[in-house]
Amino acid sequence: MSRENRSEPQPILSVLDAVTIMVGIVVGIGIFKTPSLVASNVESNSAFIALWAFGGFVTLIGALCYAELAAAHPHAGGEYHFLSRAYGRPVAMLFGWARGSVIQTGAIAAVAFVLGDYASQLQPLGRHGTAIYASLAIVLLTGLNVVGTLQSKTLQIAVTVVEVGAIAAIILFGLFAGAEPPMSQPEAAAPSQTAALGMAMIFVLLTYGGWNEAAYLSGELRDAPRKIARVLVIGTLVITALYVFANLALLQILGLDGLRRSEAVAADMMRQVAGEEGALLVSVAIVAAAFSTLNATIFTGARVYYAMARDLTLLPRVAEWDARGRTPANGLILQAIVALLLVLLGSATRDGFQAMVDYTAPVFWAFLLLVGVALFILRWREPDRVLPFRVPLYPLTPILFCLTCAYMLHASLAYTGKGTLVGVAVVAIGVPILFFQRRSPDPALPDHRPRQLRPAPAAD
Repeated sequence: MSRENRSEPQPILSVLDAVTIMVGIVVGIGIFKTPSLVASNVESNSAFIALWAFGGFVTLIGALCYAELAAAHPHAGGEYHFLSRAYGRPVAMLFGWARGSVIQTGAIAAVAFVLGDYASQLQPLGRHGTAIYASLAIVLLTGLNVVGTLQSKTLQIAVTVVEVGAIAAIILFGLFAGAEPPMSQPEAAAPSQTAALGMAMIFVLLTYGGWNEAAYLSGELRDAPRKIARVLVIGTLVITALYVFANLALLQILGLDGLRRSEAVAADMMRQVAGEEGALLVSVAIVAAAFSTLNATIFTGARVYYAMARDLTLLPRVAEWDARGRTPANGLILQAIVALLLVLLGSATRDGFQAMVDYTAPVFWAFLLLVGVALFILRWREPDRVLPFRVPLYPLTPILFCLTCAYMLHASLAYTGKGTLVGVAVVAIGVPILFFQRRSPDPALPDHRPRQLRPAPAAD
């Protein structure tokens, strides 16, 4: 294989680039869909806002844990690399299969469905318009990412600026437009049980989901051991501020009862304060948000195909890093094929977005729990490793993270639909790939298997 094909990921991303990609992944379609669902499961305005603030706190705990792992073990394989070091290649490879067939591709398909829904409102394409838009978006953005990381990064920065600007406009209109607060109405029969708050938290953390994707940027971030923690913390604080203030704005204009009744909270809010033109503006912003999330998710997703292929005798060309575009080009193409298949399957259901959420949620939380436990394992196994960043209040912080993941795993199994069983079954189908792992490392490839360290360098 040529030297060019054996090219390694290059550190070309700045802190600003990485924060922008992280914010673009997280601040996507969730904030335009879930506030009404959260409002339906709480009894008061204060509880509604408190849940969004608490979601940011939980996300920050996870980000701090990932910051230690990514700073000590920067790698384009992200979580795959952490799991490989902690548990061995079989667990990492099963995660790679799960991410490539369920977690990441399911997330790509879910975001593409939302993009298709709102694009169809702006320009209908008939009965299958949503699936057509979703498929075209996946193909277009995959092509852009294959062309090169710099081109994808430039688009991501531009779209994220538009997206965050639109959310900022919602915040300003909602908090400072001078609209009369909605009149008090008799309380609807809002659930008051602990289970209802648990359901609300599921929707909140779904909206915060995607922050962990920053780990996949550590192999391409300049001075990653020192800067990846900064990326995760700054990104989390920006996201939390946007979400808390956006929900305050929505609450100010629509009230808790109005949020419960709304099917499109941002459009309904802007319609009240700025008329139909404002509602149209929000619809365009939602398309931009979905576009931003989809591009960033495609960008980070293919990195795990690249990392896993290096441990397999199957699909050797997926283990190539394209030096010209500075991307895992073949991994991107394979990822797009799987995502398009999921769009096809989802289009046969009543709600493609909900089907993809059911399909991905339990598998996602199960492996996130394993990553949390990996932090303890690596600290124990590698006591002499110099850690560029240490998670504060160890071991309390990672314990809280693991408990959160365990609860979310339980909740996603208890409250999601039949798609859950399909996702778990697909992961089980991937077990035979373990028979195709390399018996010994390819000398032309970096060996990132778990190993005992000699008194260690700061990064792999």
